[in-house]
Amino acid sequence: MTDLSRGRRPATGCSVSLEQREDEALMLEYRRGNTRAFNVLLLRHQRPVYNFLVRHVGDRTLAEDMLQDVFLRVIKGAATYKREAKFTTWLYTIARNLCVDQSRRAKHRKAASLDQPLGKKGDEGGRTMGETVPDRGLGVDRQVVSRRLHHRIQEAISTLSEEQREVFLMRETLNMPFKEIASVVGCPENTVKSRMRYALEHLRRELEEYREVAQAVQ
Repeated sequence: MTDLSRGRRPATGCSVSLEQREDEALMLEYRRGNTRAFNVLLLRHQRPVYNFLVRHVGDRTLAEDMLQDVFLRVIKGAATYKREAKFTTWLYTIARNLCVDQSRRAKHRKAASLDQPLGKKGDEGGRTMGETVPDRGLGVDRQVVSRRLHHRIQEAISTLSEEQREVFLMRETLNMPFKEIASVVGCPENTVKSRMRYALEHLRRELEEYREVAQAVQ
């Protein structure tokens, strides 16, 4: 590293490492043929993108396949990429569009209901998911309740409308600003905020009966 305290000017071409660069700079570097820049982007974003996908589609194997599709599209789109918006906005627009396509293909499938018996041929005694949740008054194993509560939360999220679910996941799992979410989904920021509010209200109603259980396992 150059000793700036001696008044020396940095050597020509000296710059921060790839790992320290912003996403947009890395993408432009990749456009110029530096594949290491893409590897940095991949390592930086593959986990949050995967989390977004798996919570949206509810299937880990499918989410892994979609994750590959997302970054393949990044590679294919590199030649035309322009630094006009945040890289993450572009990246999650790709991920979101894949989720929309997947949702359309799976529209004919019916989501599992709380009223649907669990297991095969009488497994769990033909009880429904709602019936397998332990009574609040009973002494129950903390981990078992926690797993069932987590499952119920994911199930409740899956009952959100497509528009509400994507906004909720971007906000809660990615901590994206409403303005950026609006750019990804292509609607006004106020509309995004309304969808988030309705999503939260819906989830509160869906999970009201589990409030005491949630407090018990915290």
